[in-house]
Amino acid sequence: MAKPIPCGFNSRVTDDLRAKFDRGLALFDLDGTLIAWDTQMLFCDHVLKREGWRRAYLLFFSAFLPAAKVLGDEGMKRIFLCYLWRVDRQKLEEWVREFVANFFPGRCYPELLEKLKAHQEAGHLTVLASASPEFYVVEVARVLGFDIALGTPVESGDVMPLLPELTNHKSGEKVRRLSEILGSPIEGAWPSSHGYSDSTADLPMLECCMENTLVNPSSRLTAIGESRGWEIVRPAKPWKGRGGHVVEVLRRIAGL
Repeated sequence: MAKPIPCGFNSRVTDDLRAKFDRGLALFDLDGTLIAWDTQMLFCDHVLKREGWRRAYLLFFSAFLPAAKVLGDEGMKRIFLCYLWRVDRQKLEEWVREFVANFFPGRCYPELLEKLKAHQEAGHLTVLASASPEFYVVEVARVLGFDIALGTPVESGDVMPLLPELTNHKSGEKVRRLSEILGSPIEGAWPSSHGYSDSTADLPMLECCMENTLVNPSSRLTAIGESRGWEIVRPAKPWKGRGGHVVEVLRRIAGL
């Protein structure tokens, strides 16, 4: 399977991809949309089970939790990635391949995989646009057959620094990078486009689509979707209630 384009440069959009775009565009979020999980926690769990000493990251990470509102999502993401400190590029790529093989497509929502397959069979341009680290989003996209993969770029060099530099690929940043590839939305929306997400953070992207599907949306996003006539789907999650989710989160970030 061909490797998807990992970042947005007009010069890298081939005639074939442009023809697909002319037929239709499908934009998929990853976490909570194609898969129920926050994949950052899943990947952390995968790493900790291979090198258990890395659980020490929890001491460093927890020290910053009281300042989470000040540091914001981007700052906390940099700190969370400290569990990868001094991992070399070859080992990181090996872990990524193992991780993706374990979870994709097997742990994805079947209903969303069917929707992705329908777009692919119709010859539409399919884009995976995630806030998760691009170093594994590209591999997820390759396995699932996406044309283009966009995630949070993480500057790692030959070995991962303690606090890697990154630009959080979230909210308006998704629209900015997509516009670099596809051109700015005409009259506010890309033609024949369909967005898929579970999060209000993706509203800027969804508002650039002609049609949208919301996956297990919050009450706020549900109200927005219903007012605009968007499709709402609620596939079953692999845990029971809020308490079950909390248990799974704690287990994954501790590698237990």
